[in-house]
Amino acid sequence: MDEFGIGEGVHIDLQKFLPVAAGMAGGSSDAAAVLFGMNRMFRLGLHTEDLMERGLKLGADIPFCILRGTVLAEGVGEILTPLANAPQCHVLIAKPGVNVSTGYVYEQIDKQEITDHPDIDGMLRAIEAQDLRAMASKLGNVLENVTKAEYPLIGEIEKIMLEEGALGSVMSGSGPTVFGLFEEEERALRAYDRLKGTHMAKQIYLTGFYHTIKRQEENHAGL
Repeated sequence: MDEFGIGEGVHIDLQKFLPVAAGMAGGSSDAAAVLFGMNRMFRLGLHTEDLMERGLKLGADIPFCILRGTVLAEGVGEILTPLANAPQCHVLIAKPGVNVSTGYVYEQIDKQEITDHPDIDGMLRAIEAQDLRAMASKLGNVLENVTKAEYPLIGEIEKIMLEEGALGSVMSGSGPTVFGLFEEEERALRAYDRLKGTHMAKQIYLTGFYHTIKRQEENHAGL
């Protein structure tokens, strides 16, 4: 508003569909939506890249949330390479009733010597080949070294998902949310019901991947 001399007020009614403090960039997606919406409302003519540049000043995950889709993120999250859509499947998301401090997790991970890193190149090949099983086998998150040790419940949720047929299950971001990838909806629903019955997770969602039909013309249209 300062940059473009906007004198009008803005009222924001926020409806969250992501758990709070879940390690899923929920706050960043909120910020991305506001930047995107204000650009349209006030006809600022900013392109996607312009919004991403401004978003990075507010948070490392915001540029990704503005770009959307399946993306390779490098650097602190500001170097983004669009990829083919991930193969569609049933994604089960379960957040235990604990909140994790992202700052604490990164502080602790910096003290560790990480030798086992996820196979990013293998993941890229799996996505390109639209091979869901290969993609699920490449899931990994080094931040689990910290969060899982602090909250063993995370590992227990992963175990249940795998027992019920998830092709892969891992913690999202700094946690504590766990997600599992299922080929069959029936298995995903069974895992959903089982987790509901254990009360291990406070919030549970069954969803799928966001797919871009094409990279929107807004990249060049200033929408």
